Amino acid sequence: MPFVQIFLIEGRPDDQKKKIIEKVTDALADAAAAPREAIRVIIQEIPNTQWGIAGKTAKELRGGDGASQ
Repeated sequence: MPFVQIFLIEGRPDDQKKKIIEKVTDALADAAAAPREAIRVIIQEIPNTQWGIAGKTAKELRGGDGASQ
C-alpha cells in the first residue's frame, strides 16, 4: 500500500488540500501502477512559527503578518 506524507505550512483552504490529495493520488497510481484504493495520502500542517527556512521562521520571512501561503 503506497503511503504519502506531505508537510505544508498551515493555512491552505480545504478545497486546495483536497485537490492536492487527488492529484498526488493520480500521480502515484500512474507512476507506481498502484490501485487508487490502496493509496493513502496524509497532509500534516505545520504552524508558520514552527517551520524554519535559512535560520528563520516562515512567519518572520513573510513579514510576521501571519500569512501562511
